[in-house]
Amino acid sequence: MTAYPHLLQPFPLGALTLKSRVVMGAMHTGLEERGDWAAAARFYARRALGGVGLIITGGVAPNPEGAVFPGACGLYSAQDVANHRQITSAVHAEGGLIAMQILHAGRYARGADCVSSSAIKSPISPFAPIALDETGIEKQITDIAACALRAQEAGYDGVEVMGSEGYFLNQFTAPRVNRRTDGWGGSPAARMRLPLAVVDLIRKVVGRDFLLIYRISLADLVPDGSLWEDTAALARALEPQVDLFTSGFGWHESRVPTIAASVPRGAFVGLTARLRQDVSVPVVAANRINTPELAEAILAHGQADLVALARPLLADPDFVAKARAGKPTAIAPCIACNQACLDHTFAGKRATCLVNPAACREAEYDPTPAARPLTIAVVGGGAAGMACAATAAKRGHRVVVFEQASTLGGQMQLAARVPGKEEFTGLLAWFEHQLSEADVDLRLGQSATPETLRGFDKVVLATGLIPRRLDLAGAKNAPDYAQMLQGAPLGPNVAVIGAGGIGFDVATALVTQGAQNWSKEWGLGDPAITAGGLTETTPTGPTRQVWLLQRKAEKPGKGLGKTTGWIHRAHLAAKGVQMWGGVTYDHFDAQGLHILRDGQPQILPVNDVVICTGQDANLTLAHALTAAQIPYHLIGGAADPQKIDAKRAIDEGTRLGLSL
Repeated sequence: MTAYPHLLQPFPLGALTLKSRVVMGAMHTGLEERGDWAAAARFYARRALGGVGLIITGGVAPNPEGAVFPGACGLYSAQDVANHRQITSAVHAEGGLIAMQILHAGRYARGADCVSSSAIKSPISPFAPIALDETGIEKQITDIAACALRAQEAGYDGVEVMGSEGYFLNQFTAPRVNRRTDGWGGSPAARMRLPLAVVDLIRKVVGRDFLLIYRISLADLVPDGSLWEDTAALARALEPQVDLFTSGFGWHESRVPTIAASVPRGAFVGLTARLRQDVSVPVVAANRINTPELAEAILAHGQADLVALARPLLADPDFVAKARAGKPTAIAPCIACNQACLDHTFAGKRATCLVNPAACREAEYDPTPAARPLTIAVVGGGAAGMACAATAAKRGHRVVVFEQASTLGGQMQLAARVPGKEEFTGLLAWFEHQLSEADVDLRLGQSATPETLRGFDKVVLATGLIPRRLDLAGAKNAPDYAQMLQGAPLGPNVAVIGAGGIGFDVATALVTQGAQNWSKEWGLGDPAITAGGLTETTPTGPTRQVWLLQRKAEKPGKGLGKTTGWIHRAHLAAKGVQMWGGVTYDHFDAQGLHILRDGQPQILPVNDVVICTGQDANLTLAHALTAAQIPYHLIGGAADPQKIDAKRAIDEGTRLGLSL
């Protein structure tokens, strides 16, 4: 008897049967844009092999004006059809099913020829769109349907029409953008006319046995978004032609985060459950579903018919297979960090995963058994050390990990203490499981020396970082970030010196304590009551007054993640944190922190300062090994403390583990 009877149950859908109720949600990988169709085929086939019921690709443009950016993946020609057939053939060879997402970006397209319902520029795009006339609208409908037909020719089992997240069709359904007064706007019925025309023509050209999926926006999360009654009416009108509804939430310009780590797991499932009551075709729950237990509960409680996992299948392509085998603790967890997936995508890079560097690089990271098993010492049980040790051990090497602390994790232990980063706890537990499964010899609470390391075939130093001290008069005993996160007592007014990623984490921990009502913090309302599902924000008051300071004369947080930095800045602003750049520090005394700001002296009335001014490599053992003429490999923060994070550390550790 499986622990996940609903999740692992076959599911009939249209003319097909899915082998599980897990849908792989659409994600951009960047592989298609690179022209690396073989890698794209490997990526999707690997997820099919892992037991996913249905795969949905990243968005594919139906025409050049609808492409997210010039050169983005499209399906326009016979050559495009041949390229996509590589993907479908690979997935079908593994017994999988795959649908292609048709994504017309509308005014989100980063091209001068972008089009939309009205000529209203997006706040996140450089170009104002062309307001389509009747002929232009008909062209877009025809192009989208032609794209669906080409997808069928390429061997896809269906298409998902993107009608959510503020893209083209959503720009017609929501009053925020659709200011038309003709037959394509002005009333809810007129605003839904375009998606109805699109699905009607698609169904006409592809027939009944081809899956037609519609991604519907259940909460636009922008002012002047749709009301629930309009969304439900749209769903009911689409229902005769649609086989499946997938759930979408929020526009790219929304002030409410939807998939970051700080968003509670399953935060939007209630809206999917509501849609399920309004339609008779199956519905898919999505967003922040990252464990088989949560997915099973959603299905068991009747909140959805299927669940969509996107980033969790980057983290572990065998998510379903491991759940089926009764090994949930072996599932590599998605921590919703966005660092290697969405941040890469929006920077025009190939996507991958912090937890699983092999994602989208399956051939490059394919582990091969060691030709000759070695004895390997890994010094340091942080992210880099654990990744290296687990990888090397799985290849057949005998690995010993020396960690001077009593627990594994290093800097990740600190990250897990930051409100909104609790998912790191699960990542630590997974690494511990991996090391145990690989029979790695863990020597916790033991410091390595040249004497203990002599005799190993290979020595890997992942000795990490030491918080950098600041030469500030009066602040000799001020806690650093590690001491603060480990519980150093602090007063009600605190200055955080250093506004990099760690400074933001420390400031977050200082002002966010106790239970937080996430919906109230961000102003998430009910789309049945307020258009778009927004309401007033009512953040919980801060536990302290905090100043977050940096020397650079620029906006603090500039170097934070591309897709999450705004969340951190907005959260701290809501908590009253003063974020200042261009600050010179003079001294700290009983009056507070004496600074110069814009050349003017100022005293911040703080009780304490926390030092977050960077980190230095811990090279004490490296120097000793060099003196003892013992060769070693250096990885992680010990190799280069600049801009080190878990993404780089895990990648470096994994790469070395594969090469030893």
